[in-house]
Amino acid sequence: MGTDVFTGRSLAVIDDLTISERRYLFEKTRILKEALLQDNQDKLSGFRIDDPDFGIYEVFLEDSTRTRESFRNAAKFHRSKVSDLATDSSSFNKGESYADTFNTLAGYHNSVFIIRSKLEGVCRWLEEEAALYAQRNGLTRRPSFINAGDGKHEHPTQELLDEFTFLEDNGWDTSSIHLALVGDLYHGRTVHSKADGMRIFDSVKIDLIAPVELAMPESYRLRMEENGYEVRIFDSIDAYLQQKDIADKWYFTRPQLERMGEQILKRQDELRAKVTFRREFTDSLPKGTKFYHPLPRHRVHPTIPTFLDDTPLNGWERQSINGMYVRIILLALVAGKIGDDFTGEAKRRDRVDEEYIVQVESSKIHASEKGEAYSEGVRPILNGLVIDHICKGDDPATIRRHMALISKVMGLDDGKGGEWISTSKKDSGMYKGIIFRPGSHQLDRKDLKRLAAVAAGCTLNIIHDGQVVEKYRTHLPPRIYNFDDLACNNKACISHPSHNEGVPARFVRTRDNRYSCSYCGTVHTFKEIWK
Repeated sequence: MGTDVFTGRSLAVIDDLTISERRYLFEKTRILKEALLQDNQDKLSGFRIDDPDFGIYEVFLEDSTRTRESFRNAAKFHRSKVSDLATDSSSFNKGESYADTFNTLAGYHNSVFIIRSKLEGVCRWLEEEAALYAQRNGLTRRPSFINAGDGKHEHPTQELLDEFTFLEDNGWDTSSIHLALVGDLYHGRTVHSKADGMRIFDSVKIDLIAPVELAMPESYRLRMEENGYEVRIFDSIDAYLQQKDIADKWYFTRPQLERMGEQILKRQDELRAKVTFRREFTDSLPKGTKFYHPLPRHRVHPTIPTFLDDTPLNGWERQSINGMYVRIILLALVAGKIGDDFTGEAKRRDRVDEEYIVQVESSKIHASEKGEAYSEGVRPILNGLVIDHICKGDDPATIRRHMALISKVMGLDDGKGGEWISTSKKDSGMYKGIIFRPGSHQLDRKDLKRLAAVAAGCTLNIIHDGQVVEKYRTHLPPRIYNFDDLACNNKACISHPSHNEGVPARFVRTRDNRYSCSYCGTVHTFKEIWK
C-alpha cells in the first residue's frame, strides 16, 4: 500500500489506527526490540528517520516524566531535531490560541507534535486546523499530532505499549484476553483507551474492579459492551477473589482521590484498601499471572506494593521499557520511514450519509390530516406551522422544557403561538408535545436540519388556508455540526466555549442513538448539545 498509509497521520485516540495497522506496528516493534537487544546496527538503520531537519516537538502542558522521556529517547534514536516548548514561559500563558501556537511551529518545518494537555480533544482539533494551515501556506508536509494524554479522555501511545506487552505475554496469540482493570477507572485515561484498544483480541473478557466512587464511566463501559467484550463489575479485590474466574492479566492504576473533594479524602484509606493488592491474595492467582501499571506508582500508597517487584508477577517494568520501542516505531511510521510493506486494512474516515428529513409526498398526506384543525388557542390555524410528536413518551415536565429549547433554537420565541401537551389517541398515558405558530414561516434546508437535530422524531406540518400542504418527518441525523449554538457540555473539552479557542462543536451519532463529541468523546443525548 505504500508509506502514504501512515505518513503524516495523527494519533488522537487509539481507534485512529485499525487493528491491522496496530498489528503491523507491533510486528515492526518486535523486530526493532530484537535488533536493539542484539545491537544489530544494520537492522536498526532501516528504522531510523536519520534526518537532522525532521522536527519533532514535545509540548507537555501537564507534568510527565516517563512519557516525555520515552518519547525524547525515541526521537533521539531517529537522529532528528528534537525541541521542547517551554510551557511555563510560552504564549499559552498570554492567551494565545492553541491553533496559532502550533501553526506557527509547523511553519518552522516541525513535522510531529507530541502533546500532553489537561484539555481533551486537543490533538483532533489541531490535526484538522493544521492540515488547512499547511494547505493554505504550501507546506510540503502535513503535521502529525500524537496524543500523550489529554485529561480523562485517552492515552493512545500508552495503550499501544500496553497492547504490545499483553501480546508479548500471550505468545503473540490474538485469539483472546482476560484482563482485570483495578484502581481508579474513573479518572484513568489509560483504561479508557482500552474500551476500543482491546479489540485487537478476537475475544475479550474485562473485569472492572473499583469502588463505585472510582468506577469506569458509563460511556466507556457501554462501548466495551458494544465492542462485544464480556464485562463484569466488582467493588474490590476481596470481592473479586471470592469467585473462581480470575484474570491472568491485572492492570492497576493509581487512585487520584485528591481530585475528588474532602468527603472522598475522609474515606481514602477505605477506598485505597479496595484496590490495593495484599500479600495474602497471592495464592488465589492463576498460574502465570502478570501485573501491569502505567506508572508511576504512588510512593506512599502503591496499589502494587514494592514487595512484588522481585516476583514473576512483575510485568510493569518490561511494560515501561517497551514504551520507547513502540514509540520509535510510531514515529518511523508517521515520518514515512517505514510502512511501504503494509498490506492490511487502513483507516478510513467515510462519512455516514443517510436521509433524516423525509418529506411526505402530497398524495400520501391523508385527507384527515389535510383537514385537521390545529388550534393556536381558541381558533384553528389557517396559515402557519405545527411541530407535532415532540419527545413522545417523555413526562410532561421534560416535554415542556424541551419545547422551550426547540422554540429558542428554531427562532420561534417571537410572535403569536403556543405549546401544548397532549396524549396519544391509542394510549392515554403516552404524552407528546405540540408547538403552534400561526403566520408565514419560510424554512430552508438548514432550518430543517436544525429541527431534526433539536427535535428528532417530530413531524413538521406547514399549513395554508387551513390545509396541511407540506409535511416532514425527522429522524436522528448521523452528524450534528455547523450550528453556532451547539456546545459540548464537558468543560475540559477543547471545544467548550469557556476556553475561547473558537472550536466549532461537532457530534457523531452513537450506536445507542446518542451523540459523541468529535473531540473529547463525551456522550450526550440530542437534547443536551445546545448552549
